[in-house]
Amino acid sequence: MSNPADRTDAAGAETAPSKRKLRLGISSCLLGDLVRFDGGHKKDDFLVRVLGDYVEWIRVCPEVDIGLGTPRESIRLERRAGEIRLVGGRSGADHTEKMREYARAKAAEIAGWDLRGYVLKKDSPSCGMERVRIYDANNVPSKDGVGMFAEALLERNPLLPVEEEGRLRDPRLRENFITRIYAYDRWLNLRANSPKARDVVAFHTAHKLVLLAHSPEHYRILGKLVAEAGLLPIDELLARYETELMAGLRRVASPGRHTNVLQHLAGFLKDELDATDKAELHDIIGEYRAGHVPLITALTLLNHHLRRLGHAWVEAQAYLAPYPRELALRSAV
Repeated sequence: MSNPADRTDAAGAETAPSKRKLRLGISSCLLGDLVRFDGGHKKDDFLVRVLGDYVEWIRVCPEVDIGLGTPRESIRLERRAGEIRLVGGRSGADHTEKMREYARAKAAEIAGWDLRGYVLKKDSPSCGMERVRIYDANNVPSKDGVGMFAEALLERNPLLPVEEEGRLRDPRLRENFITRIYAYDRWLNLRANSPKARDVVAFHTAHKLVLLAHSPEHYRILGKLVAEAGLLPIDELLARYETELMAGLRRVASPGRHTNVLQHLAGFLKDELDATDKAELHDIIGEYRAGHVPLITALTLLNHHLRRLGHAWVEAQAYLAPYPRELALRSAV
């Protein structure tokens, strides 16, 4: 349900980040749990000390869950007779079927947890999302694998925002993931309240600029979809919109596309700013495009003018506050 304190547009669609803690799944070693093969952990400071104030973490360790002890023999993916197997690094003990059975069941269970996202442990033969080592018969690794649990999770929950903690060290990927989990939260809150076609249109109106920054292609696709909103069965409209929304947001917003959105926002002010303010805004956007200042610098100036001049429709755009500003992610992109 939406929080009454959250900002909404005139049609009632949530446009501000929720003040509730979002529920996210996570590889438990990333929170400091001593579940690694060596009895240690991989505690991640950003996830624990920064994002932890805004989310409720749901811990999962597939290797412990299938009965492997702590500490334990390390496991790895091996290619045997054209098939990927999960085996002990020293003993060769095969854990493939146990892990696959567990992963399928757990992924289905997770689908019912009402999660807004999931963070996986990079390089893990169970949890790695990409570039996991697979060893051939000559003990030579290739980094083209996917952890067995991660593979099942992604297949069963294709729209769920999922990332690895290693990729989250990249400021743009980090900002993308947080944008996705909050957009997904707003969308799922909408779906939970028996929306009508007009509610989907209001949601889309509030998220146009977010989509434009991430994927102009999906901005166009969804624009055409909502133009036909009243002609489609609501279940079909919701399913199609959700699929395209999450596919579009998965594309990382680039400086060029952000610049396009900034210029679009500036266009709402062109007839109201004097020559000095126009020049200052133009220069700041140019400095952002050139990489001399972060995105937050240009947005702060734009917000100042939009609020001063009372542009309510523009202020209601989720792009201006896609997640809690205290996370300060736009200071690094």
